[in-house]
Amino acid sequence: SHPSGDVAAVRARAPVRDAASASSAGPWSLRHLHLDLRVSFAAAGAGRLQGRARLELRCERDGAGGAELRLDAHPALAVSRAALLPPPGGPGDAAGQALPVESRPFASYGSALHIALPQAPRAGQLLTLLIDYEAGEGPGVCWLSPEQTAGKQKPYMYTQGQAVLNRSFFPCFDTPSVKFTYSATVKVPEGFTAVMSATSWEKQKDNTFVFKMSQPIPSYLIALVVGDIVSADVGPRSRVWAEPCLIEAAKKEYDGVIEEFLVVGEKLFGPYVWGRYDILFMPPSFPFGGMENPCLTFVTPCLLAGDRSLVDVIIHEISHSWFGNLVTNATWGEFWLNEGFTMYAQRRISTEVYGLPYTCLEAATGRALLRQHMDATGEDHPLNKLRVVIEPGVNPDDTYNETPYEKGYCFVSYLAHLVGNQSKFDAFLQAYVNRFKFQSITADDTLGFFLEYFPELKEKGVDSIPGFEFDRWLNTPGWPPYLPDLSPGQQLMRPAEELAELWAADSLNMEAIEAVDIMGWRTYQLVYFLDQVLQKSPLPEGNVKRLSKMYPKISKAQNAELRLRWCQIVLKNNLEAEYSKVKDFLHSQGKQKYTLPLYRAMWGGSEATRALAMETFSATAPQLHVNVQNYVKKILGLAAAEA
Repeated sequence: SHPSGDVAAVRARAPVRDAASASSAGPWSLRHLHLDLRVSFAAAGAGRLQGRARLELRCERDGAGGAELRLDAHPALAVSRAALLPPPGGPGDAAGQALPVESRPFASYGSALHIALPQAPRAGQLLTLLIDYEAGEGPGVCWLSPEQTAGKQKPYMYTQGQAVLNRSFFPCFDTPSVKFTYSATVKVPEGFTAVMSATSWEKQKDNTFVFKMSQPIPSYLIALVVGDIVSADVGPRSRVWAEPCLIEAAKKEYDGVIEEFLVVGEKLFGPYVWGRYDILFMPPSFPFGGMENPCLTFVTPCLLAGDRSLVDVIIHEISHSWFGNLVTNATWGEFWLNEGFTMYAQRRISTEVYGLPYTCLEAATGRALLRQHMDATGEDHPLNKLRVVIEPGVNPDDTYNETPYEKGYCFVSYLAHLVGNQSKFDAFLQAYVNRFKFQSITADDTLGFFLEYFPELKEKGVDSIPGFEFDRWLNTPGWPPYLPDLSPGQQLMRPAEELAELWAADSLNMEAIEAVDIMGWRTYQLVYFLDQVLQKSPLPEGNVKRLSKMYPKISKAQNAELRLRWCQIVLKNNLEAEYSKVKDFLHSQGKQKYTLPLYRAMWGGSEATRALAMETFSATAPQLHVNVQNYVKKILGLAAAEA
């Protein structure tokens, strides 16, 4: 049975129990967070963050949690003082009343900060809490030495909050079920600039930067960067930020394109509420393709391909402006609500901008990634469900995989298929965003609203069609029961499949091969071709060597998506002459989705590739994000330190 709208609305407001948070988020709501930060760099890729957090809290129910408040924190976050501030304008010491505070163990990825209040609060009571702390070593705060940056001159610092890392950056309710506005004042050393995921940004004297985020967001979307960075305008509400040596390339690659995507997004999903949409090109060690921090998406410099060919990552991050940032999963076990809807939205925008054949081709490469993942884990692995049960103690980051993205995309496509009319489904998506904006929800809310919006489908019992039950989609692991039709992509896929066939033959038909001109192929057509070649590998002796010589566009590519697949082909075919390309690629960037598959391939290969893996890792480990280091250690059988 599905709750009526009113019940769903009430439930959306009461935070869902989140096993990954130690905080007492249920009895409290956070109305505003203010951070006063002072950033200083130390030697050799380290630094300190002195912080003061001011939390404006409201008690939501009487006596809940007794006279104690719990926040998420981390062993790397040292709290020196907690105090209760007097009500504004009331009597009392401006420094506040000091409160007993104690840090207790919670999980490998965080600790619980227990703060004793003078008395049990009443429902509706407002409290302002001040916490002085120092941070620096935690997994959410990354310090880069000059050689880990593109410019190699100055150090750099950035934070990465998703999923549960921001508790090592500031004490908080570190659960996506709680949303709040925030502001910050950040003092940085001379010669550095600070930027944050905020709606307004202002530089004041003494190298101090002031930020405000006027829309409520969950803790994981607060992000800070301090580095030698500059900006350039690329649209009416967009600029790119990058190190000075990359700013020209960034401007050239993205000038004029972002606004086009934003306009299409608004047409499809409703108003863009975040004001600006800026992009920050991160140093090469950034572990993700992109991170959708509101107003300021962080992206890998791998996107500077020089040919605008990897903008789909930007479309993906822009789509999060509606799905993820505006309507948010209440817990990390419901991550598909963020990512499945965002993949669907990304492909809707891509269809409008680039047409259906190209979008189907891109979706086919996504489906191939899901296939690879499920083959590697086994289909019935519990992570291959859309609704993942994250047990207490399990780090949500360790559940990250392709399923919420691509199986999630298939489920949203199935809902669209049930509706049977694209513009009706587009209208539903707008209504869905409008209904749940600034809230955190579960799949029950989403599916309940879907059936409420389409009563004729509810009448027909579409939630329980045998084999396609909503419950099965959510709770049964395995391959999606429904796959959207990608046949419009055939006109681009078939030539790639035929060419891969030709290269897999025992004796090469060079005449037929030379008749195919791949110079005009777009990146995803080449990617699809290489995926086919990889599936057929190892190829007959000598074929890959000839392929490499014939297509420098592929074997000497600067484009990261092509480089990844070429490296995989080199390893699968034991093409020792080009092992150096694998090493070079892993030295050039540290993106998780590129790094881990290559280490898996090397470790699963010959003596020589295993040696290559060890040699490459020992040289590049310091420039990798700590989570990625630990995942690689696991692959290489090196005792992984607790992250």
